Amino acid sequence: METVEELQRKLGTAEDLQSVVKTMKALAAVSIRQFEQSVHALSEYSMTIELGLRAVLQMHKGAESLIRKAPRKKFGIVLFGSDQGMCGQLNDQTAAYAFSALDEMEVPRDQRCFIAVGLRAATQIELAGETLEKVLAVPSSAQGIRRSVLDLQRRLMAWQEQEEMNHILLIHSRPLSGASFQPVMVPLLPLDAEWLQRIQKQPWPTKQLPLATMDHDELFSSLVREYLFVSIYRAFAESLASENASRLASMQAAEKTIAERLKELTSLYHQQRQMTITSELLDIVAGFEALTTRKQ
Repeated sequence: METVEELQRKLGTAEDLQSVVKTMKALAAVSIRQFEQSVHALSEYSMTIELGLRAVLQMHKGAESLIRKAPRKKFGIVLFGSDQGMCGQLNDQTAAYAFSALDEMEVPRDQRCFIAVGLRAATQIELAGETLEKVLAVPSSAQGIRRSVLDLQRRLMAWQEQEEMNHILLIHSRPLSGASFQPVMVPLLPLDAEWLQRIQKQPWPTKQLPLATMDHDELFSSLVREYLFVSIYRAFAESLASENASRLASMQAAEKTIAERLKELTSLYHQQRQMTITSELLDIVAGFEALTTRKQ
């Protein structure tokens, strides 16, 4: 049987842990909102880029030469995960989805090369025996995403130029309602030919037709670079929102477990305390009776 002092120490530890979990819950909830706002802020800018691409494709039919399906050679995959733990099955599920999707696409292992965003994503890649080229840190805030996007863009350009990576995929988790998420794959390069042809055929939304004064191919390339920036930025923001949503769910489960443990420890503490008090009272009564007997 544990002593009262031991139970007091356990109660104190559980209460401290409960305080930490509540703090982490609050931080996760605030972070989710922050990253969701970042994704929402991209929506209008993304629509503007799409309109620009539509205008260039409709004005200059020569831009159609860029809408070609690249032959299958090497695949560069950017797998988004987390640097920190306590985020449930986020890294396991995202990595499992990535490997399964590549297998379904019948991409040979010797044609796959990974960049991991997050140490735990890197661990999953290495455990699977895949080729890992680089590990990037996960930005700690929405303000840090832009720098990470620019860094990743430079590495992807080097991939294309130096290693002839003609297919680049982004695989990350996208937040759903509540604290749930879903792994998704975004083909980054080459551009989706069907999507470009579809927006090219869409009518212009106003009667004022667009006019471009700069070279159409140069303008198209600039818009594509902005499209890539938005796509990578969204992948970072959605992955971070999913990470914090998963962490929030884990903290909610931990909080419930701690509350149950506190209830159990409190009950044991009161029971043991009552037994101690009863024992002390019995000792006092026994001592009093012994003294009384001696006097008689």
